[in-house]
Amino acid sequence: MSTSVILLIARILLSVMFIMAGLQKFGTIDGTAGYITSVGLPAGTLLAWLAAIFETLAGIALLVGFQTGLTALALAAFCVFTGFVFHYAPADQMQMILFMKNITIAGGLLALFVAGPGSLSVDARTGKTVAA
Repeated sequence: MSTSVILLIARILLSVMFIMAGLQKFGTIDGTAGYITSVGLPAGTLLAWLAAIFETLAGIALLVGFQTGLTALALAAFCVFTGFVFHYAPADQMQMILFMKNITIAGGLLALFVAGPGSLSVDARTGKTVAA
């Protein structure tokens, strides 16, 4: 299997979670806003909308390989931030599993940043990619 096919599969697998999470947030903005304010962040409703839009659009960008490096970095930062803010609770095993999931996904996104999107991407079609 070629590197570009593997990178496409990686982009698909990484993007699905963000697209689905973002779309789900649109249907539960009030609940998401409540969760955001429960950890002490202000403007829960605004942040909930921004998170829903960001996760959906960034997930789609990652899926098609558009601005892949920037998107992968932004999503990695999002994963680390949300991991620490919402899931870092050493006394709670489930929250720590979610924390480690976020950190692990950030690692995969950083690897994608370094590897590039591959030739099966919008970036490659527009000449914006230099790797694989």
